[in-house]
Amino acid sequence: MKHFITLIAMTVALAAPGYAVAGGDGDCHFHGYTPAAETTVKQCATKLKNNLVNSGKIDKSWQAVVQDKMEIVENKKGKEWKITFKNSAAKDKTKETLYLFYSLTGNFIAANFTGE
Repeated sequence: MKHFITLIAMTVALAAPGYAVAGGDGDCHFHGYTPAAETTVKQCATKLKNNLVNSGKIDKSWQAVVQDKMEIVENKKGKEWKITFKNSAAKDKTKETLYLFYSLTGNFIAANFTGE
């Protein structure tokens, strides 16, 4: 009987529809097909921007920069989040705007200064 109940529980769990679940302690890695909430993606983008500063990949002047714009854009592979940070203190004016791209489900795709 114990094995039968375990089998039913596993079957129900595997048959359940996919949903977005963070990979643990807010690490900004999601599974499933449900679009992530705007606030969740915003928090993940800010966390990533700060990680880029802390790792030395972008200048320390980016640390205090807050999100400027957030939108859903159409790309070759479908829709995705595009988050923009503007740093007027950037020495290189071609690197004044940082773009972060996330899937609709909230997973990081790319970061660049071109917006493409």
